[in-house]
Amino acid sequence: VQLEESGGGLVQAGGSLRLSCVASGDTACLSVMHWYRQATGKEREFVAKITMTNTMYATSIEGRFTVSRDISKNTVYLQIDNLKPWDTAVYKCYAEPYAGPECDAARSWGQGTQVTVSS
Repeated sequence: VQLEESGGGLVQAGGSLRLSCVASGDTACLSVMHWYRQATGKEREFVAKITMTNTMYATSIEGRFTVSRDISKNTVYLQIDNLKPWDTAVYKCYAEPYAGPECDAARSWGQGTQVTVSS
């Protein structure tokens, strides 16, 4: 599976962005889709994940993030509202496949999309 993120950019604090992660390849193996972020000089941080039926968010996200999934487009979205300067990071999606050797190869990371928030 290949993952390609888009939608990042430079935005003023208080603005919004919608990030996209498009999957291609053996997408039938995709179970849970995750969003992580990594700021310069910091460790990678979990942001949110979505299964076929549920979503889960990091407790630090403060309710400003919404993850969604369009199965027909093999795309996962991350809507970020009321952006803060500390949201500045590279945002990456991660594909967690269904269990089983036939799907192991589907485990993938995207290259990421840069989000920069100015104060």
